[in-house]
Amino acid sequence: MAEQVKRPVKITETILRDAHQSLIATRMSTEEMLPVLEKMDKVGYHSVECWGGATFDASLRFLKEDPWDRLRKIRDGFKNTKLQMLFRGQNILGYRHYADDVVEYFVQKSLANGIDIIRIFDALNDIRNLESTVKATNKENGHAQIAISYTLGDAYTIDYYVNMAKSIESLGASSICIKDMAGLLVPYEATKLVTALKKAVNIPIDLHTHYTSGVAAMTYLKAVEAGCDIIDTAMSPFAMGTSQPATEVLVETFRGTPYDTGYDQKLLAEIADYFRPIRDKSLETGILNPKVMGVDIKTLLYQVPGGMLSNLVSQLKEQKAEDRYYDVLEEIPRVRKDFGEPPLVTPSSQIVGTQAVLNVLAGERYKMVTKESKALLSGQYGKTAKPFNPEVQKKVIGDDEPITCRPADLIEPELHKIEAEIADWKEQDEDVLSYALFPQVAMDFFKYRQAQKTGIDVTEADTINSAYPV
Repeated sequence: MAEQVKRPVKITETILRDAHQSLIATRMSTEEMLPVLEKMDKVGYHSVECWGGATFDASLRFLKEDPWDRLRKIRDGFKNTKLQMLFRGQNILGYRHYADDVVEYFVQKSLANGIDIIRIFDALNDIRNLESTVKATNKENGHAQIAISYTLGDAYTIDYYVNMAKSIESLGASSICIKDMAGLLVPYEATKLVTALKKAVNIPIDLHTHYTSGVAAMTYLKAVEAGCDIIDTAMSPFAMGTSQPATEVLVETFRGTPYDTGYDQKLLAEIADYFRPIRDKSLETGILNPKVMGVDIKTLLYQVPGGMLSNLVSQLKEQKAEDRYYDVLEEIPRVRKDFGEPPLVTPSSQIVGTQAVLNVLAGERYKMVTKESKALLSGQYGKTAKPFNPEVQKKVIGDDEPITCRPADLIEPELHKIEAEIADWKEQDEDVLSYALFPQVAMDFFKYRQAQKTGIDVTEADTINSAYPV
């Protein structure tokens, strides 16, 4: 029997970003990360995901840290390993669409401060919302990895994903990521999907999933056997549950096979030993809820991400309507269908979920609508895989004319205006971008930063009489 050709699977380590975002609400601090970076740098990872997603907001809002400073410090710690971030296309790391000049400047500064690979996705899989980011990344000689938001539904056939992959390759992406944020991709479907994508495109395929539904490690196994080049895993202390499968387990799974990573398990054990006390502390303080560490099969039953389920519970609890939980779960697919069947990922998951709650509690569908629902049905987020329900669209937006162009085409350049607004607080070029994404949160941080340096808390100042507390 002929010896199989060696094809070592590459691993993107998520413990510095998605793993702790998924399990402890993005609360791992920079100081907790730094001591172990030298060891992590010796593993041989394809890349380490360490920035973007919710880390930017959480650093400023909760940890009182400068996210740009975090990136520079992490870059200093990794001499040999590529650093990766998650980027929400035209939304950057925020929750609205930004002008192209802001997107381009953010990409430029991300790469200048140490990022190598930018994973770019759009909640609706609207390629137009990715164009500016990809163009800017390629201009700066970065690696643009475009993610396909994976979901289930009538529109989402193998052909749909193949056609999207071809469009992604044509756009100039360096690699493709299948981004399965809800843990919906089951093992044998992964075989079919990866096989089809490998035939359709020539650039590498990365698979990102979550352990929420319990199938992720098996899905990785079948995907790698089908030709998947890269998988996302997390070191064991912050693996499983709503995070990714454990790095050490996948390394051992592929040992002695053509997909052998060659990683040193003793080194991985030392890294795991470092993170375990951080995990234990998170459990003790309650930041790590044991519920998110288990398997939630409802994710597969209702095709709803685990985080979305917990949001629904809290919304219903606030309204003292917990008994309507299953009514809402049945309403979600109907709203999603009315809204063009978008993937349930930020922000579409919040829009669909909240609207489903309103429909159930109001006793009449679309009697009450959120401004986000109206914006989605107006085309302000982009184009969905299927058309909107015309009756629902008419009821919600009335006689308003929906937009059909790329949403960012309607946004005027805004960088100079933002720079003028924070001129008095700017200490580095990157402050402009922090303020652009989260104006109030960034301003609170700038005031905190100044207070740390001067000993004067400007939030306590009597600005009318120019007096400060002593």
